[in-house]
Amino acid sequence: MTAGGVTLPPFACIPGKTPRHAPGAFDGLHATVEPGMSIDALASSNAFAAGFSFFDAGYFWEAHEVWEPVWLALPQKSTERQFVQALIQLANAELKLRMQRPRAARRLCAIALGHLADAGRQGATQIMGQDVATVGDRIAECTRRAAEDTKCVL
Repeated sequence: MTAGGVTLPPFACIPGKTPRHAPGAFDGLHATVEPGMSIDALASSNAFAAGFSFFDAGYFWEAHEVWEPVWLALPQKSTERQFVQALIQLANAELKLRMQRPRAARRLCAIALGHLADAGRQGATQIMGQDVATVGDRIAECTRRAAEDTKCVL
């Protein structure tokens, strides 16, 4: 099966429910990211694009897995690094919802929103070719679903 031109793994990894992927399963995508790459090159990398395909297909653990090398290659304290960190935390939040851990999802959404706010502090509407408002909407939607979960009663 494919999503966005990316071949999806045979299953979505959900800790405690499904096994982890074999070691090296994402090496091909990781290899598209190297230290010292320009921000434009990182934004064009297969790893960055695959993260969105995985995320949109509900493969949240996998999205985090392929976005992490992009995040690591970005300059410290850069807008782009904050933005990718927001994406990673959003993927983690969605995974926690799938694991029926809404409190953890809400906490991670708050962290993601903080990173997104830091990234957008200079008024950018697009970062690494992605719409900042769309990511904000995704965080808000995840937060809403986590708050609606009946297990969220404080």
